[in-house]
Amino acid sequence: MHALLASDVPYWAQSLLRVLGGLVAVLLPAGTVVYLFLFKMMSFMQSRLGPMEAGPYGSLQLFAEVGKWLQKEDIHPARADKFLFKIAPLVVLASTFLLVVVVPFGPDAWFTNFEAGIFYALAVSSVSVLGILIAGWASANKYSLLGGLRAAGQLVAYELPMVLAVIGVVIQAGTMNLQEIVVAQNAGSMFGWDGLGNPYLLTQFVGFAVFMIAVQAELTQTPFDMPIAESELVSGYMTEYSGFRFLIFFIAEFATAGVFSMIAAVLFLGGWGVPFSWFGWTSLGDIDNWMNIVGPLILFTKMIVLTFLIMWVRFSYPRFREDQLQGFAWKVLIPVSLVNIMVTAILKVAF
Repeated sequence: MHALLASDVPYWAQSLLRVLGGLVAVLLPAGTVVYLFLFKMMSFMQSRLGPMEAGPYGSLQLFAEVGKWLQKEDIHPARADKFLFKIAPLVVLASTFLLVVVVPFGPDAWFTNFEAGIFYALAVSSVSVLGILIAGWASANKYSLLGGLRAAGQLVAYELPMVLAVIGVVIQAGTMNLQEIVVAQNAGSMFGWDGLGNPYLLTQFVGFAVFMIAVQAELTQTPFDMPIAESELVSGYMTEYSGFRFLIFFIAEFATAGVFSMIAAVLFLGGWGVPFSWFGWTSLGDIDNWMNIVGPLILFTKMIVLTFLIMWVRFSYPRFREDQLQGFAWKVLIPVSLVNIMVTAILKVAF
């Protein structure tokens, strides 16, 4: 993306390419996650086939669902704050697009290359929960309001362990630039052996576990789905939404799961890269141009593996009570994250 835009392309064409690239980077993972996991994996776990009629093995079912929701009437409660009610789904979806722009897809395939990229990612990741809170308050519905308040509680509780889990990676890599974190993992070595590079999944396994748990909570997915809670809150903050606005919430949920998995892959699995020693590379400047094509495929594969873990947990565990949810964050995840930071810092100084 960067290499293409660096050529003599008019500014309007650059902007158009960025928009199209962003749509692909957000919607393609969302559609893949819905079909593979929501339609098929969950069905197999429940000993059924799932959708099978629309397209080969139900592969076009998602298009049928989108068409159905686009045809539904867009209604709102009489006492709702119409402006906030309508923009809330857009705020949630916009946060996903803000998040994906910082993900590196190859040595030159990126939208932005911020020096403090991970800082930016953690900052904008909470915007989606603010959209949920807006939706709950603007709906003029007590169930929606309770869902929004629960979402705000989760934001406060699980943003902190997510940030603390990433600090271990930043300490070990010595940078907050996501591209440099990828290079540090693939150009590194373990005890003098560079056959696998130095994926931080091995050295920061505790941070990885905390990060993935916090991601589950940020996505408001089971067992952290208190803001939705169909059995208590009748879908919570989405109770009053219909038509394409409900569809936006639906797309944003799974798109964000894919983007968070990409970020986790960059931080802990080496992102778009493979160990540089396999090809005799030593730095970013040695990498061949074909990695700009293969790199996104590698990152997409790692994203699918991590999203599988998220969905596996979602379909396997019951919902926490509110006190269990808060206690788990403040009494377990945060202390464990702080210990991980301390140990990482000591080992960084010592070795």
